[in-house]
Amino acid sequence: MNLDELSKALELTLIAGETADKTWHGVYAGDLLSRAMSHVKLDNLWITIMSNANVIAVASLTEACAVILAEGVELLPEALDAAVDNGITVLSSTRTVNELCIAIHEAVAGRT
Repeated sequence: MNLDELSKALELTLIAGETADKTWHGVYAGDLLSRAMSHVKLDNLWITIMSNANVIAVASLTEACAVILAEGVELLPEALDAAVDNGITVLSSTRTVNELCIAIHEAVAGRT
């Protein structure tokens, strides 16, 4: 399942970047930037409630496929600018981090 298909299945809102032709592998959920720097891997989805420019920097550094903002969190303006400038895909959802993890698991398993 590519990012575009997952985005549609979970009804994610695209904030920056694009989902077409993007492939993701694995998910990391967490808000501590230092942990994310050491745990988000190439092409992972990173689920967080953090919305500042440091999130974009970490996503770029780790080469995450996309950042998913949970709980209706809005990306701060300077973070949006950074995402656009660095080609980072950012999606959002009103679901909690836990709900997103479950929904991703179910979508991959074909249960949505």
